Amino acid sequence: MINYKVVQWSSGNVGGHAVKSVVERGNMELVGLYVYSDKKAGKDAGEIVGLDNNLGVKASKEIDEILSLDADVVIHTPLASLVYGENKDSDIDDICRLLASGKNVISTVGYMYPKVYGPELYERLENACKSGNSTFHSTGVNPGYFGDVLPLTMSSLSKSIESIHAREITSFEFYPSPQIMFDIMGFGKTDEEFNKDVERFKFWLTGLFKENIQMVADGLEVELEEITEEVTFSYAENDLEPAAGLVKAGTIAGQFWQWAGVINGEKRIIHETVWRMHNSVAPDWPTGNHSITIEGEPFMHVELEDGKWADDLLLATAMHAVNAIPYIVNASPGVKTFLDLPLMIGKGIFKTR
Repeated sequence: MINYKVVQWSSGNVGGHAVKSVVERGNMELVGLYVYSDKKAGKDAGEIVGLDNNLGVKASKEIDEILSLDADVVIHTPLASLVYGENKDSDIDDICRLLASGKNVISTVGYMYPKVYGPELYERLENACKSGNSTFHSTGVNPGYFGDVLPLTMSSLSKSIESIHAREITSFEFYPSPQIMFDIMGFGKTDEEFNKDVERFKFWLTGLFKENIQMVADGLEVELEEITEEVTFSYAENDLEPAAGLVKAGTIAGQFWQWAGVINGEKRIIHETVWRMHNSVAPDWPTGNHSITIEGEPFMHVELEDGKWADDLLLATAMHAVNAIPYIVNASPGVKTFLDLPLMIGKGIFKTR
């Protein structure tokens, strides 16, 4: 029985995983696919995402065609326009048009806790939901699970909490995209080049993790004095050749970011990302697995093992969106963050044989 008619917005790595999952589920039907490329427009969705069979759904790059579809929800997974788009506001423009057309939207581009960006953006989303009697939700893995939903879930075991410390540790040695590594994230650049060329990425990244920290604070009903941001670079001692291409000696080969929610003058809700272009970079920086540490009663420490977790981040991002569909379609209209929703679980996905 089909309960949810789904439109997929974009067909890249995350979107492809979402399409494949939707068509495998007996209670969902793919009714539309939005694409950005002329080469993909008009092709069958199954062909585009690499399935062996056609799905009978033709991809479209005409937004009006998508708006006219009879659909319950749009899974919105493009590359973030704040970083990649010619028009940095195109994501929020598209989301609001979809919401106003009566379609619920689950996005992975940000806006997970949109009040961080001020009342104007938040009210725009709320007004679009009101116009279409629809619901907006944003999700992901980090942010969207690891540094926010997971510690909030862990907090239910706590008598008291002194601090929360989330740390992501990632090596991009085998990540093959020079556009993302060099042009977007700023590896292989000098400090001067980074500060000049990577402004949009810095703005987007900091926005994401401010959302993350503010949502944790609000969920735990604690007031922050401010959210700080720091970044430290490590430089290649010799030429490095990761999968993305040459990182010349003396240029940025490691980035150590920290965002922290300050309470009573102390950093108490902390999120760190430790990024290296090669495992040999910055040996004095933290190593090991992604981790969450909660200081308090009781003390808790959770690690997510690299190689079993990090390799499937794109799949996990898509599934966090697809598994949210029943909850968002059945929610009341408006912006719904993780603080507004029940625990969302992967219903019907357990393989019994």
